[in-house]
Amino acid sequence: MRLRALLENDALGLRLLGGEEELDRSVRGVMTTDLKDPSRYLSGGELVLTGLAWLREPADAEPFVRILSQAGVSALAAGEAELGDIPDDLVEACSRHRLPLFAVNETVAFATITEHVVRQVSGERAGDLAAVVDRHRRLMTSGPAGGGPEAVLDLLGSDLDLRAWVLSPTGRQIAGAGEPLDPALAAALAGEHLAATRTGRRGPHRLTLQGAPYSLFPVRNTGRAAGPGARDVRETVLSDWLLAVEADAGDWPAARLDLLQGVTQLISVERDRRDAARTVRRRLAQEVLELVQTGAAPAEIAARLRVAAPVLLPGLGAAPHWQVVVARVEWEQEGGQAPVEPGPVTQALLEEILVDPATVGAESADRIAVAHTGDEAIALVPLAAGPLPESEDDGPSPALGLHADALLAAVRAPLSSGLADDGRLTLGVSAAVHSAEGLRGALEEARHARRVAAARPGRVCAAGHHELASHVLLLPFVPDDVRRAFTARLLDPLRDYDRRHRAELIPTLEAFLDCDGSWTRCATRLHLHVNTLRYRVGRIEQLTGRDLSRLEDKLDFFLALRMS
Repeated sequence: MRLRALLENDALGLRLLGGEEELDRSVRGVMTTDLKDPSRYLSGGELVLTGLAWLREPADAEPFVRILSQAGVSALAAGEAELGDIPDDLVEACSRHRLPLFAVNETVAFATITEHVVRQVSGERAGDLAAVVDRHRRLMTSGPAGGGPEAVLDLLGSDLDLRAWVLSPTGRQIAGAGEPLDPALAAALAGEHLAATRTGRRGPHRLTLQGAPYSLFPVRNTGRAAGPGARDVRETVLSDWLLAVEADAGDWPAARLDLLQGVTQLISVERDRRDAARTVRRRLAQEVLELVQTGAAPAEIAARLRVAAPVLLPGLGAAPHWQVVVARVEWEQEGGQAPVEPGPVTQALLEEILVDPATVGAESADRIAVAHTGDEAIALVPLAAGPLPESEDDGPSPALGLHADALLAAVRAPLSSGLADDGRLTLGVSAAVHSAEGLRGALEEARHARRVAAARPGRVCAAGHHELASHVLLLPFVPDDVRRAFTARLLDPLRDYDRRHRAELIPTLEAFLDCDGSWTRCATRLHLHVNTLRYRVGRIEQLTGRDLSRLEDKLDFFLALRMS
């Protein structure tokens, strides 16, 4: 605002005592002081208000005014409440230094002037920043990025003194000005935002964390899911970014709120551009996935991988190892609710999950190819080439392993807030493979690990290939008809015999297998003579046509008992 505008407002009670030729100076702030030397608190462009308590003798006026002038102050306003008329020494000093001087009527509080100046200056800054944001929007939508979100966040900091960060739904920092946000705080902000969004509350969401106020603005995806069909919040809640501002927007004027909404729209444009850049990687993943699922020849899959490797690992000389990750988001359906298509959202979410949570920036997922088919998202993750473990006992090398639990450790809390009471995220991770021949098995392994995760309680669950080493985990996924036929063929003859003769062949079989086929230990456990035990085992073999001295038949009986 200009100094001249202060005189045009009668409510401010200002009277000009000198410096009429300088009334077109800009005012960028206001400060009240009675210090003899306030220079350390001045940055230039202020209207300084003073009650003249520092003025003890005429000689004090000259050094005080000189300090203000050297600091670049726009004007001085002196109150009449303490001394009545403003001393001539002060008027003359201001004239020598060409510093405009106002007298403040004793009936007007300094707080009234301060509030007016702050309101006017903030409004003008918001207008100036809105013009800058609009210029950036035109640059970003018509050609190469005009600085990206970081440039706009820098403007928020420099022009409006607002610290702000762009966060992913998991709380990872996409962009920010100045110091990065603490990861734990960022995850908490993301969780609060997701929880508020699920309740249907409109942004900005206001809260206080670690003693500081924050306002959270949703960054809507203007591309996919932006059309009329995207009405269910569950279609986007786990994939949209958010803008976190360290301030309470509750008392902001409409102009500033509109400005921040413009900033989120600008960030949406950049989000869409980066999503478009992922199209090639997603298409490569889709092509490889289709080849693997249709049983294409390994040579054909290998050829496609050779095309994918330079895109996913530019500059890498050796062919990488690959790992498959399968994820699925499921929503409970209530009566009358339209079904939610989870594939695209799970695809975007899996791309985010596979990024190191400590990594800052949106390009960190550039080496991750994620496809989606039906309600699953499937990631083909390249790993730096190196020796694979020689045996299962060696375990996965750190350089060769995405670990299921580690993937979800940092994102479980915020995602649980977004899933609320009606959603689940399950994820499975395969072992690393070094050739096209291994991809089909890796895909099935990852899918099976995801089904293992789905059998566990909790909103966010994961399982890895190392958890599939026990056959016990495989049993719940055998189809019911296969399970019934298998157990009936082996165990029904024994049950019928037990029912007719009370022979306890089923308990005898269980004890015999638990004792690893040891006649002595089994007889002791059942309190039987060894000959009686041999008779019962012989009867089991006669009724089923199996031989309990053979490992294969022992294993079949063991599985049948487990599934029965």
